[in-house]
Amino acid sequence: MNDHSDKSVDSYRSFLLLSEIAGEEPLSQRELSRRAGIAVGLVNSYLKNLVAKGYVRVKNFPRNRYAYLLTPTGIAEKSRLAYQHLSYFTNLYTVARQDYLDLFQSLKAGGVARVVFCGVDEVAEIAYLSMQEAGIELVAVLDDAAAGEKFFGLPIMDVTQSTVSDTDIIVITSLKRAEEFLGKLLDLRGDRNRIYSPGCIDAPRSGRV
Repeated sequence: MNDHSDKSVDSYRSFLLLSEIAGEEPLSQRELSRRAGIAVGLVNSYLKNLVAKGYVRVKNFPRNRYAYLLTPTGIAEKSRLAYQHLSYFTNLYTVARQDYLDLFQSLKAGGVARVVFCGVDEVAEIAYLSMQEAGIELVAVLDDAAAGEKFFGLPIMDVTQSTVSDTDIIVITSLKRAEEFLGKLLDLRGDRNRIYSPGCIDAPRSGRV
């Protein structure tokens, strides 16, 4: 990932955390991690940075509980990032829509009729539209953070406890957690040739992870 991509992802994660903190309910770092789809260790690092910049302050509660609250400067920064990411998401939709369409059309041409999604966020919905356009069937959805919920009528399964066949093609459909999912899938399956992702941040054309 290049420097521009790193900055985009950093900016996006900061925006996600600021947005969650704006609710002013006391949220643990683990809860912020779950809601924003960011690893707990990274949440801690980002929060320290946001506090150091004066965007967030920490409020102590009994029993060693903490709440993270936006400062006036943090509210202004959240608004700035919101405008910035309106443009980002418009570009994300355009690029990801075409990237996934290219990927699914390529899979279809290779005889693939069904796929499994791994990762549920805004990118997964874009991928679903492209998959339908290519005429491929979605047979399962994996995401440990959303296990038990549903995605377009399909139950979401835990990545490590799913019963997905070793012969199924898995498409990573998360921008925020792509590397995490790839690592888990490789640990479980060991077959990188059946795991695909178009790399939605900066990859203009489709390809394997």
